[in-house]
Amino acid sequence: MLADNLWRMAPALFVLAALFVAEWRWPWRAAQPQRWLPNLSLGALSLLAVLALPLASMTAAAHWASTQQFGLLNLITTPLWLSVLLSLFALDLALYAQHRALHWPGLWRLHRVHHLDPMLDATSGVRFHPLEAAASALYKSLVVVLLGAPLLAVSISVALTTLASLITHGNFRLPMRADALLRRLFITPSLHRIHHSVRSAETASNFGSVLWVWDRLFGSAKAAAQDGEALTFGVQGHSPATQLGKLLREPFQGRTVR
Repeated sequence: MLADNLWRMAPALFVLAALFVAEWRWPWRAAQPQRWLPNLSLGALSLLAVLALPLASMTAAAHWASTQQFGLLNLITTPLWLSVLLSLFALDLALYAQHRALHWPGLWRLHRVHHLDPMLDATSGVRFHPLEAAASALYKSLVVVLLGAPLLAVSISVALTTLASLITHGNFRLPMRADALLRRLFITPSLHRIHHSVRSAETASNFGSVLWVWDRLFGSAKAAAQDGEALTFGVQGHSPATQLGKLLREPFQGRTVR
C-alpha cells in the first residue's frame, strides 16, 4: 500500500520539480526559500497522517463501493464515460463545498495554517496541517462512497486536484492572454492569490479547486484583488508562521474568528 501511494506521488513530484524551474525562470515575486523546508515538512507529515488512516483512501473507497454496488452511480445504469464525467464534476463540487466549510469558525483553526504563509509558491500547495489533511481525506472518501464514483474517476480526480494545488499556488507569471483564457473554466494562480489575501472579503472568494465555475455559480468569484499585484498574503490579526513547530501548534492557539 505504501509503495503504491509513493508510486502515485511520482507525477506530483515531477510537476513540483517543473514548477520550481518555472518559479526560478519566470517568478511572480522574489522567492523566499526559508519557507520551503517547513512547508515541505508539514506536507510530509500530512501525507503520513493520511496514510495512517485506512478509511481515508479514496481509491479503496471507490473499490468498496463498486464491489458492494453502493452509492448513487451504482444504482443507475450509465456508460462508464458518463459516470466518470459526472463523478469528476461532483468531486470538484464537493471540494468547493469543503473549502468553504474550512473557512467557518472552528474548522478555520485548522485551515488558517495554510493561510499564514507569507508568500505563495509550489510548496504552499502541500502546506496543510496534518489534522486538516486527515479530516479532508475522510470527507473525500465518504463522498466517493455515497456517490459510487468509479475507480477511474477517483484516480483522475486525485491527480487533477493534486496538480491543481501545486500549480495554483505557484510563484510564476502566466502570460496575460493565457491566464484570461484559462480562467474562463479553471482556477489560475492569479485567481487563487486573491483567496490568500489578508483582506477578509478577498479571502472569502475563489474557493474552487480545479474549476472556477462553482465560484461564479455560488457568488464567490472575484476576478481581481483590490491592491492588484501588491496584495498582501496572510490572516488579519495573526503573524505569518514559517516554523514547523509553530505551524503544528497553531490550531490550538489564538482566536478562532478571522
